[in-house]
Amino acid sequence: MERLIFAIVCLGAFAFFFKNVFRLVATICLGRAENRFDNLWSRVGAMLSYGFGQMRVIQKRFGFNHFLLFWGFMTLALVNFEFLLNGVFPAFRLDFIGDVPYGLLMFAADIMSLVVLVCVVIALGRRLFFRPYYIDQTADAFFILALVATLMIAFFGMSACEHKLNGLVAPNYMLVTNAVAALFVSGLDQESLHTGMRFFWWIHALVLLFFLNYLPYSKHLHVLTAIPNCFFRSKELVSTVPRLMYKKGEDFGVSKVVQFRWSDLLDFMACTECGRCQEVCPASNTQKTLNPKHMIHQGKVNLFINSKSVFANRPADMLAPAPKGASMKVPLINGTDQSVSRNAIWDCTTCGACMQVCPVFIEHAPKIVQMRQHLVMEKAEFPEELIALFENSEQRSNPWGIAPSDRAKWAADLNVPLITEGVQAEYLFYVGCAGAFDSRARQVTTALTKILNAAGVSWGILGNDEKCCGDSMRRLGNEYVFDKMAQDNIAQLRKFGIKKIITYCPHCYTTLKNDYKQFGADFEVIHHSELISSLIAAGKIKPSGDTAGRVVIHDSCYLGRYNNIYEQPRAVVQACSGGRAPAEMERCRERSFCCGAGGGRMWMEELDGKRIYLERTQEALRAAPDTIAVACPYCLTMYEDGVKDEKASDRVQVRDIAEIVAASIS
Repeated sequence: MERLIFAIVCLGAFAFFFKNVFRLVATICLGRAENRFDNLWSRVGAMLSYGFGQMRVIQKRFGFNHFLLFWGFMTLALVNFEFLLNGVFPAFRLDFIGDVPYGLLMFAADIMSLVVLVCVVIALGRRLFFRPYYIDQTADAFFILALVATLMIAFFGMSACEHKLNGLVAPNYMLVTNAVAALFVSGLDQESLHTGMRFFWWIHALVLLFFLNYLPYSKHLHVLTAIPNCFFRSKELVSTVPRLMYKKGEDFGVSKVVQFRWSDLLDFMACTECGRCQEVCPASNTQKTLNPKHMIHQGKVNLFINSKSVFANRPADMLAPAPKGASMKVPLINGTDQSVSRNAIWDCTTCGACMQVCPVFIEHAPKIVQMRQHLVMEKAEFPEELIALFENSEQRSNPWGIAPSDRAKWAADLNVPLITEGVQAEYLFYVGCAGAFDSRARQVTTALTKILNAAGVSWGILGNDEKCCGDSMRRLGNEYVFDKMAQDNIAQLRKFGIKKIITYCPHCYTTLKNDYKQFGADFEVIHHSELISSLIAAGKIKPSGDTAGRVVIHDSCYLGRYNNIYEQPRAVVQACSGGRAPAEMERCRERSFCCGAGGGRMWMEELDGKRIYLERTQEALRAAPDTIAVACPYCLTMYEDGVKDEKASDRVQVRDIAEIVAASIS
């Protein structure tokens, strides 16, 4: 009778579990189509490394605790499989695999059960006494830890009673079980041992089956979805957003959760709520509304609420994308606990730090940009200061609204070759709007001109024919204007036979290199730090002297994190400092903290919390530099403002690496 009751309970639990799994798969399928089944072997490798190997998890010290928890459960999975089948078929054992393999399995289960229990105690202690600010204190987390601890305790109680029953002793390799038996059950009689064994057996069975079915409804849903998300991850840090197709009846951007791609919906479910994205987010660090962890959680809640209404209207077609006209019970962009706040959407600098540290490769920034597209192109709801930016960029092809005929004024008295039809050069120097119109950035443009001429590089500019690349338009969600800019620019660059492009601005760099590929562009795009570094290495430029003093270097988000350019700017500074490497900030390279100007924030006011550029400038000043070296015009502007605010202009200068080199070759 006991076995029959368990069989019914077990079958019911697994039926409910598979029903929930089907519901999750059906919910993911509501998203728009996307091919993430390419490069299968590479994806398998990523899944093994990051899903099973937990490579990003263990990058933080406490991650080893999670690593041990994960592998403890992986080890116990086989033992629990045997346990459940044995409950229905008492004769079933895994010992058919051989005495030695089976012995090793039981030894591993015995040891790993203790390891898991210790890890649970450590996790409880951390949450109670040493909880980082980015970890939320939730009842759900404590409940899950309590369930896991109960499973381990029940396993030891069951094993100890079983092996002491009728005078049996656990095999020597079950060290923990023998210790538990000696300490707690050695004095019990046969009847008590049998009662204890059955009690712990049922506790273990019921908690295990409950745990299995509780996961899809808890914050630990990632136990089921994290590994698939590692498999379907983008091969590289996502540097752009999908191109919009302008067809009749199509929506612009994302206003409903089901308008995201299916991989985005899987992202929402895969979040571990570890808070690592919150820890590195410049907006969250400076008390803005945006918290990337909460945004993903709100997306998950919104998805589950709205998926129910979608399924209710089409129960026979649950594995198809949501219909275009599907009505949503709760808006995606609203600002409640079940939706994303407008302020949070505009707080983002798109620096990519959240994506860089996420252990399951969630793509936060593209989701924010797609929601911006809806607000800009369908609702015309955006910060007031962007009105002038949008008008200037569309009408005069630069954010300042300066006459396009003034774009080449900076070169009037310089030896600057002009590329025209029939006049070729190896490289086009794509000056960019900042380099052409901003008075401070023009000094960098002039310095780079000096370097190119000194090195004998074959180069030229387009002069007044150059147009804005459209970076800010795309990051701010004005995709229609960006689309037109991109197509016009590509046509013009091809008209002049351009093959290689040098940029000074990392935003121009990543737009021309990454975004324009969606429009068929195949130019070789080189950042000025790459070119200058190669010229120095080839001996075409020979810096002499040390004109910058103690240099601390800043990694631009769009140069480093988005395009993996870290060494070249450092090599340039080192060559100009007598071989002395630049000093590093506390947060540098992949962990670099944003200056606050990316994602179109260059053109917006910071009205909430502390200013991001000030947070970063203060960090730079703690390194006691004479010079803060940058390789981006936006970073240059932000640091100069920060140095002025900190009243440090008399002792610290902000210089682009091109200015440092130009000064050393004069």
